[in-house]
Amino acid sequence: MTIFPLIGIAFLTAVASLLVKSIKPELSLAITLAGGIILLLFALDLAKDVLGIFDRITETTGISPVLVKTLLKMLGIGYLIEFTAGILQDFGCASLADKLVFCGKIIIFLLAVPILESALTLIVELLELAG
Repeated sequence: MTIFPLIGIAFLTAVASLLVKSIKPELSLAITLAGGIILLLFALDLAKDVLGIFDRITETTGISPVLVKTLLKMLGIGYLIEFTAGILQDFGCASLADKLVFCGKIIIFLLAVPILESALTLIVELLELAG
């Protein structure tokens, strides 16, 4: 199961960070950051295998590939913003983390506008067919 290596990396990073924290606090932050990046890269490597499924869904359903890519971008931005905000909070920058999350929400909203436009266009077309 792929979750166990992630858990192992997380615990190893936490233990290493705690052991080094009393000796060199600045190195402890670097260890935490490096462990977080390793976790992120590991998860992204796992995710790339699944992305092919979205191409098949797009072909099968006839949904615009642009809409599917936009939805995936929105998900990716949300996860990366959350991940980065967590790191900022680890560094003691909770205020900056909150601002980053707010900016991420704005970006996701801006990406959602074309999807909303497509949905409204579809609704109008359906109402014209029914009327």
